[in-house]
Amino acid sequence: MDLKPMTTKERLAIPRQTMPAQDPAERVRNFNEVNLGYTPEIAQKEAMRCIQCKDPICIKGCPVNIKIDKFIKLIAEGNFLGAAKKIKEDNILPAICGRVCPQEDQCEKVCVLTKKYTPVAIGNLERFAADYEREHGQIELPEVQASTGKKIAVIGSGPAGLSCANDLARFGHSVTVFEALHELGGVLMYGIPEFRLPKDIVKIEIEGLKKIGVEFVANTVVGRSVTIDELMNDEHFDAVFIGVGAGLPWFMGIPGENLLGVYAANEFLTRVNLMQSYTFPENDTPVFDCKGKNIAVFGGGNTAMDAVRTAKRLGAEHAYIVYRRSEAEMPARAEEIHNAKEEGIEFLLLMNPVEFIGNEQQWLTGVKCLRMELGEPDDSGRRKPVPVQGSEFVLPVDMAVISIGNGSNPLIKQTTPEIEVSRRDTIVVDINTMATSKENVYAGGDIVTGGATVILAMGAGRTAAKAIHEQLSGQASNPR
Repeated sequence: MDLKPMTTKERLAIPRQTMPAQDPAERVRNFNEVNLGYTPEIAQKEAMRCIQCKDPICIKGCPVNIKIDKFIKLIAEGNFLGAAKKIKEDNILPAICGRVCPQEDQCEKVCVLTKKYTPVAIGNLERFAADYEREHGQIELPEVQASTGKKIAVIGSGPAGLSCANDLARFGHSVTVFEALHELGGVLMYGIPEFRLPKDIVKIEIEGLKKIGVEFVANTVVGRSVTIDELMNDEHFDAVFIGVGAGLPWFMGIPGENLLGVYAANEFLTRVNLMQSYTFPENDTPVFDCKGKNIAVFGGGNTAMDAVRTAKRLGAEHAYIVYRRSEAEMPARAEEIHNAKEEGIEFLLLMNPVEFIGNEQQWLTGVKCLRMELGEPDDSGRRKPVPVQGSEFVLPVDMAVISIGNGSNPLIKQTTPEIEVSRRDTIVVDINTMATSKENVYAGGDIVTGGATVILAMGAGRTAAKAIHEQLSGQASNPR
């Protein structure tokens, strides 16, 4: 590509570059990644669109403050490895974040180009740099400071725990990450389908943490296998970070939820993602046989899209999204809604389930729904759905997946009652340090905020790591 200097006008004339993807008719029959990534030529062309603002406000839109302008400039210059290194100064999981973070609501949302043009594809460029580094076998390990002799326990190997562990290890502390499941990665492994986030990428990112000295202990449920007090008093950890996420599924509280064939999204996706039940009987964790069946997923978020697109790949004849509001109110990413539509997902909007119906063998056969219309906005700012009188009908379905959100892990509250929790059972922290009410115990991610994004969880982990380091090294201005 010609790298001669370009004027701002010339940069603005370049259209946003589309990410190559699998054909919908093909990808709906496999679990391979949908988006195929930029080529070097496409990446450079997209990077050329960045006008290199004097005040790059896109950085402020990133929860971990990646130096966006600098890494994009490096891509434009063809220094792809340098771009990956620049990103990793602030984000240890760029290949993951480039795939699953909602950049359109964060860094890209505040891109200066949005005033008259489409924003720079920051997420796609981040993914490209990380993929290029990995695919060329040139992943660099960060510098690690001399050992401090301090031990920190990190509970949960999701994005909050991984980012916290990384920063603490680089500060020179000894870090052990405890994971409840047999595979590391938390929600990155069990909650996001292979076609959106390949598991091998998560494993490679985690391998990098192992190489800088982070120890991982799987199959350990903190609150059952061991308590926080035991970690601190018996195992002599100097501090603890809680990053266990929000994995307790919410149900709708309607009749029939105990019927066979009614799943929580957590269970359905965990069986498929972590247990690879889509290869049954090769892997011996079966999942509902979706072939030729009618599958309904209730909810409008990214997890609902993941579940319904998974059901379609498992052979569902009809895969429905049932959502009580309109598409405009859906919290899922626009890209995920678009991909779902391309794959033949049927959207049943302004419909609210009121009862699951089953047969004599207690298997689900249908769901009774009411049609809705939108009224005034509620506390969330979205227009509140109101039932249409006399609109009741039955939708025949063979399996239902409930995806309306998750609550907090109850084990921490049960076994460490001195940690203050909110009315929603999320852990209460000082947002400047992520410190809890228990001395030398910190928390971050979904266990604090409720269900949120990967990058927000990572930002919380980094904030906590800095505070823990300052506390243990005597630098804290207001130690707890």
